[in-house]
Amino acid sequence: MTTPDASHNRKSALRIAFAGLIALAAAMGIGRFAFTPLLPMMLHDQTIDLNSGGWLATSNYLGYFIGAMLCAFWRGLPPTRTIRAGLIATVLLTLGMGLLHAQAIWLALRLLSGIASALVFVYSSGWCLQRLAQLQLPALGGIIYCGPGIGIMLTGLSSSGMVSNGWHADTGWIAFGLLAAVLTAAVWSTFSGNLDLRAGNTTQAGTESAEPAAISQEVRWQVLAYGMAGFGYIITATFLPVIARQALPPGSAWPDFFWPLFGLCVALGALGATRIPVHFDQRLLLAISYVMQAIGVVSSAIFPNEVGFALGSILLGLPFTAITLFAMREARRLRSHYAAGLMGLMTASYGIGQIAGPPLATRLVHATGSFTPSLSIAALALLAGAALYVWLSLRSRPDQTTTAT
Repeated sequence: MTTPDASHNRKSALRIAFAGLIALAAAMGIGRFAFTPLLPMMLHDQTIDLNSGGWLATSNYLGYFIGAMLCAFWRGLPPTRTIRAGLIATVLLTLGMGLLHAQAIWLALRLLSGIASALVFVYSSGWCLQRLAQLQLPALGGIIYCGPGIGIMLTGLSSSGMVSNGWHADTGWIAFGLLAAVLTAAVWSTFSGNLDLRAGNTTQAGTESAEPAAISQEVRWQVLAYGMAGFGYIITATFLPVIARQALPPGSAWPDFFWPLFGLCVALGALGATRIPVHFDQRLLLAISYVMQAIGVVSSAIFPNEVGFALGSILLGLPFTAITLFAMREARRLRSHYAAGLMGLMTASYGIGQIAGPPLATRLVHATGSFTPSLSIAALALLAGAALYVWLSLRSRPDQTTTAT
């Protein structure tokens, strides 16, 4: 029989998990990734070319890196106020892309949008996961990471309708800014209070600077491995509709549906991750996820048809935010209640990988006329990251005494 306290805890936990979902749908699904389905519309409107589009993407990923570094090293940010500020910024910056029409301004807007999305991501992750742990329902954390996928699916399907009805990209940006405003209003009251992400275990005070050498070494390797995921997925995630339009026959309706399919699989993968027992070795789960994404990345190059792109969207999407969930659990295992800084550092490493992807892709496309070389390099990076996680898991087994929290 469920006790009243247990029932109340579950309701509170679900409210927190869905608030995290909606926040990430706004900040990530819209603030970051609405650019991907709108890029073909911007190219069609001739407001930018592919090279300029690549730099707009890079500007956003640079902002994401800066925001992550703020999270890693500026520990005084109040979590709920930071989440609220990041969501407001997401709304205004997305609207600005539709209302302002200068590429220099767009670069600044995308940079600031990247900073906002990193702040919302890290602090929503840290605040929601800690609240769920306090309510003794940490497995619900997977719900949070459905948010980016749902946001991607919404923007992808909406963009398809916009293209069908002859909308211009600036109108699309304004529509997505208004959608972000609605989502922000929906979770505004949930993100209240001043929970300290470092609080909750007074016996750990001061241990962050005196952690065992083995833990410090593993932290460094995990930061590197997580960065490989950022590089491995970003070329496909930035240019998927463009790549599909180049490969498929002119007039095909399929290119508009691969991005929403990717988003749907992101959400399903995050939800499925909640079914995996928390005590499983998260590093092996990360390795499996990286291999899935590597296959997804190269499938569209090997099979440049509807089946190849659909398979790629599925295999890239299913592990996408599951990877984030597993990595953030690893941060909590390694640093416990001091995990917010490590989450920020890992996210910064991920951001460096993302920054490198679009310029490499556009340069190789200019040199070869194809995305295949850059996609192949991305897949190799993912396989290297998978091998690193397997190595970390194997080397710690003889003396491993802790499990993921």
